Amino acid sequence: MVKLFKRLTVKEVGMIIISILFTCLAVYLDLEVPTYISKITELLQTRGTVVSDLWNPGLKMIGLSFASFLSAVVVGFIAARLAASFTTSLRSDIFNRVLDYSNAEIKRFSIPSLLTRTTNDLTQIQLMITMGLQVVTRGPIMAIWAITKIIGKSEYWLWAVIVAVIVNMIMTTVLMTLAFPKQSVIQRLTDKLNSITRESLTGIRVVRAYNAEDYQDDKFAGANAEVTRLNLFVSRLMAILNPIMMGISSGLTLAIYWIGAYLIQDAALPGRLPIFSDMVVFMSYAMQVVMGFMLMAALFIVLPRTLVSAGRINEVLDLHSTIESPMQPKTAKDVKGEVVFDNVSFRYTKNSEAVIEHVSFTAKAGETVAFIGSTGSGKSTLISLIPRFYDVTEGRILVDGVNVKDYQLEDLHNKIGYIPQKAVLFSGDIKSNLDFGQSNESPLDDEKMWSALDLAQAKSFVEEKEGGLHSEVAQSGTNFSGGQKQRLAIARALARKPEILIFDDSFSALDYKTDRILREELAKKVKATTRLIVAQRISTIMDADQILVLDKGKVVGQGTHKELLATNEVYQEIAYSQLSKEELENGK
Repeated sequence: MVKLFKRLTVKEVGMIIISILFTCLAVYLDLEVPTYISKITELLQTRGTVVSDLWNPGLKMIGLSFASFLSAVVVGFIAARLAASFTTSLRSDIFNRVLDYSNAEIKRFSIPSLLTRTTNDLTQIQLMITMGLQVVTRGPIMAIWAITKIIGKSEYWLWAVIVAVIVNMIMTTVLMTLAFPKQSVIQRLTDKLNSITRESLTGIRVVRAYNAEDYQDDKFAGANAEVTRLNLFVSRLMAILNPIMMGISSGLTLAIYWIGAYLIQDAALPGRLPIFSDMVVFMSYAMQVVMGFMLMAALFIVLPRTLVSAGRINEVLDLHSTIESPMQPKTAKDVKGEVVFDNVSFRYTKNSEAVIEHVSFTAKAGETVAFIGSTGSGKSTLISLIPRFYDVTEGRILVDGVNVKDYQLEDLHNKIGYIPQKAVLFSGDIKSNLDFGQSNESPLDDEKMWSALDLAQAKSFVEEKEGGLHSEVAQSGTNFSGGQKQRLAIARALARKPEILIFDDSFSALDYKTDRILREELAKKVKATTRLIVAQRISTIMDADQILVLDKGKVVGQGTHKELLATNEVYQEIAYSQLSKEELENGK
């Protein structure tokens, strides 16, 4: 928690100091009120007192109460402003840190967990700040100040207050000890609940198609029941706290009156009035002491969950990406788009099996290099090493003669146009999706966008839309078909005019005709661009200058279509399962 608050700016620290000063002022004003209550009590029991004699202390008491109210309003305003400012800054820091994460860090937390940390956990921090400045800081100040006021009064009354405070602290400690361990469990279960919800909504079509609603309901109900059970346990503990505080307060009131009655009874007649007056004042101060500890107890209601939330947020902020730009980046002397894999191996973790083993090849500028193999053979993993979504475990990857690890990440990514297997579109319009991010071509004008759309075979359906480039794109591109989304994703990459195009099975959503036309257009209009293609279809890669056949992360074949068809058994199995002998022999 302290670590998190070290992120407070000088301005925010200043707001805290001002808030504490106004809290001290409010407490001081509140503690002055009993003095005037004592004066009014004495006046009421003095012979010859008239109503006009009560106006002066009465108005002062009202003035003090009103000034205390205004001070509390100022504290509330500052608390709300500070909580909003700090959590806004914190949310931005978390978002920027997550954007810097590599795939390894994302997998470590999981997306639902990161969403929960950015929303629920931050809301808990915001609640703590608001409550802390308005309530929690007031509690100890009020309790300590009120105790200084009652010291010197009857020791019997003082002992009654001490006993009440001790009982209060014991009960609060017991309840918090029981509640604290449950809070971290609740947060983990909340992550799980969000994960199940997200999974069900994302796969709603599959759920319905397989009549799996009941299965998903049971899955959700189980997690929901566990969260509910633990929340009820903690809520019941917190619910017990308030009656205990009220019971302690009532018990202290009875004790003070009982002790006061005893002292008045034993006192001589002239001394009874001062004792009664002291009892009234002491009662007010004693209630302030108890109120102070009740306010501090309110801290313990939110503190356990806040500490867990702060820890979870710190986990995100403290974890730095394993893939970063070097301190002294290098740049390529010749910009041409050559890619060299030199004995590259890769493991997801140190102790896991190698996903890629000793892969070596060279993709010269302007060449088309294709990768094919069975599912799980490592094709997508292999090409994801080029833009450094992961870093190689052994060997090296060179782009234009420079190790990819020596590039500034922005410079490396500007050289690459990456099209994933599952097209990703962002809410906005077609124009904002094409001119996405920064590249050497940014900002793109309409002419460049239409040119990219034409090359990606997307121009026709974009022109048919009433808004053209300004046509709306729903979240994840749900208002486009799979093939349309894929072509828009390809157009986005082409618009950047990179030296290297990476197609991660990006043609799979296209029909055969569009696939063929698009490849022909690419061969004509981006001859100088190196094209790396992962594909399942033999027809997509038949014209490639070089084909690598992968099996369990190893290269088991390398050559042209005709060479592999004649010599490589794995390639033959894939090829003959898709096309006839005549179709295959007509290939390059």
